[in-house]
Amino acid sequence: MSDTQVEPRPGSTFRLNEDWLATIVGLALIALVLVGAIPAWLVP
Repeated sequence: MSDTQVEPRPGSTFRLNEDWLATIVGLALIALVLVGAIPAWLVP
């Protein structure tokens, strides 16, 4: 095995995992329904 270590890049400490992505998508869908851009029956 190699003894070299990967150095973390500055500014890449924030990662958007799938839980946060699902939360953002859900909030965006709720906002679109409240604004009236999409009908409420379309969102499960």
